Formats: sequence, structure tokens, C-alpha cells
Amino acid sequence: MSLSRDLLEKDLYKVLGVPKDATEAEIKKAYRKLAREYHPDANKGDASAEERFKEISEANDVLADAKRRKEYDEARALFGNGGFRPGPGGGGSFNFDLGDLFGGAQGGGGAGAGGFGGGLGDVFGGLFNRGGTSTRTQPRRGQDIESEVTLNFTEAVEGATVPLRMSSSAACKSCSGTGDKNGTPRVCPTCVGTGQVSRGTGGGFSLTDPCPDCKGRGLIPENPCDVCHGSGRAKSSRTMQVRIPAGVSDGQRIRLRGKGAPGERGGPSGDLYVVVHVGTHPVFGRKDDNLTVTVPVTFAEAALGGEVKVPTLGGPPVTLKLPAGTPNGRTMRARGKGAVRKDGTRGDLLVTVEVSVPKNLGDKAREALETYRDATADEDPRAELFQAAKGA
Repeated sequence: MSLSRDLLEKDLYKVLGVPKDATEAEIKKAYRKLAREYHPDANKGDASAEERFKEISEANDVLADAKRRKEYDEARALFGNGGFRPGPGGGGSFNFDLGDLFGGAQGGGGAGAGGFGGGLGDVFGGLFNRGGTSTRTQPRRGQDIESEVTLNFTEAVEGATVPLRMSSSAACKSCSGTGDKNGTPRVCPTCVGTGQVSRGTGGGFSLTDPCPDCKGRGLIPENPCDVCHGSGRAKSSRTMQVRIPAGVSDGQRIRLRGKGAPGERGGPSGDLYVVVHVGTHPVFGRKDDNLTVTVPVTFAEAALGGEVKVPTLGGPPVTLKLPAGTPNGRTMRARGKGAVRKDGTRGDLLVTVEVSVPKNLGDKAREALETYRDATADEDPRAELFQAAKGA
């Protein structure tokens, strides 16, 4: 993992408003709340909200990943909570890999205290430029993009392919990413094309920063492009067909690797994060991988038992056998008729029985019920209730 100096100098926990010992669930909850509040779609034309949204997404990308969070915490502890502080006039960032930083300690091999086995020695040699080697401009990974999609209940259970229109930063088409109208930028004389300059810190050490003249690109346009103003990057809109897997739940965040903004200088594309919102259904509900449905039955069916037809989502109805004496509110299970799981199998359909009381009775029905009432007059369904109340 690469950590930039700018990233290390940020308190990502403060960005999300969570303590440093926050759990994964607390980080996720805080991110979702802030992402909804500052999402560009909810703040049209608000540049500050868009910038805040980028900070929130950047913090979540690190803290939501256990490995990246661990390396971030270790780097902050190693170099101080303020990260690397630039001197006057300094800006920019440099990248280093914590795997390389501690690699020497893992390798054994007896490099000795002076050599660090290719780990600390190599990293600090490059960091402070003691070895005289120049650091070339590195490829830059594209930004991550977040979008939202709303599915109806059936689409969420069965899966769906939906169009998503996204805007991101990409190589300017007008100048082919060169920043120059004619496509012929010149090598930056300040950094001689490396995109970086060294800055002395005293004691014979120096730090490497992005070149202030070419902004780390290594090239300066002779005639800046009218579209991107010489940056080589411009806003790009595109529509993608995105497959949402079956069984997604409301609020779930799906990561699509390499579907984000294009990288720079041959760097990989960022990732696309899709937050899914699921609508309700007039008949069915959802409980994890199971679907739920409430089925009305008559008093006679509940008391005497029988077979009851139950609807399923997008399929033929199933028949459940109702045992005699089924109480109101009992839940039965139709196996394999629920939502799709990650392994391709299905959950169950949970059927809750609701005894229906008729609003209007015919003469024969009323007579039959009165006869039933007289036949069961000696039975008191509330006897145990009062007995328990007395004993409490």
C-alpha cells in the first residue's frame, strides 16, 4: 500500500467524526451518514460539498479496510500524528510502502545494523535522497467514484443490470492528456522531467516534493489547452451498464474494481462503489436471506387443519399443510423460496398465519357459530392468563 504525505497529515478519524478505537460498524455508519449528506447529487453545484465528499470517501477507503487502517495507524505512530511536516514553501507528497519499510526485519539474512537488509536502509535512502538516486514520477491510480442506485424489491432479490451515468476526471480528449493545444509539451526545466524536486532540511538531508512548476507532471505545455487549461485532465461523463448481484439488501455498498476514474501515467483505474437502495413490496418482506409473507386463513382452516396455497415471488404458488389447531401468528417455512444467497442457493419463505374474522355472517354461519359457542361454553381460554396473573 502507498501512503502519501498529504494522507498521513490528515486525521482520517476526525474526518469521519469517529474515535480512533471505532469499530468497523461505527466507521461504516458514520461514512453512510456523511456520504448521504454531502453527496454531489444532493448538493448540485456546491464545490465545497463535493470536496467534503471526496475527503469522506478517502477516509473511508482507508479506515474501512482493516489492512490499510493498520498501516495508516502504524505510519502515523512512527512519524508522529502530524505525519511529515513540509518546510517553508514545501507542499506535495511522496509515496512509500510500509511493506518495504519493515521488509528488512522479516527477511533475516544478516544484513547487519548498517544495511537494514534492504528494508529501512532502502526506504530512508530514497526518502532523504542520500544515495544520489533520483525518484521518477510514478503512475497515479485513478480516483474512486461513488454512485447510488434504487432497485425495486424483485430486482434486489433476483439481481438486475442497471445503467449508471457517472462523471469523473479523465485524460483531456482535446489535447490527448498532454495539456498542450498542439500535443507538444516541453520538459519542465525545473525538475528536468522527473516531476519532483528536492528540498533541504538541514544536516545533509533532503525531502522530495512534487515540482511546483509542472505540478508533478514533468511536462509544461507551450500552448495550454483551452479545455483543461494545461492540466491534461478534464471532466468526463459516461454511462455504464452495471450488474447488481442477486440478493442485495437496502443500504449495501458494492465495490466494482477498476470501474472508477482512469489513472494517470499508466496507473490503474480507481474503483466504483455503488450504494443500493431497495423499494418495498406490497406483499412480501425480507429478513436476511429469507422472504416473509402473511397469509390469512379462516377459523375453520386453523381449527380443523387443511391445505393452504401461498404466493411466491416471481414463481408459482406453493401449498402448505396447515395442522389442526394452528394458532394465529404461527410461522411456517417454505424452503428454497426466499432470496438468492451469495453461493447461489436460496433462503426460505417464512409464512405467518393470520386468522381472518369475517365482518358479515349469514344466517347459517351465525347459527353454526352459536352452536359451537354453546358446545364449548365450559372452556375458558383465559383461565391460565388469570391464574398466572395471580401467581406473579
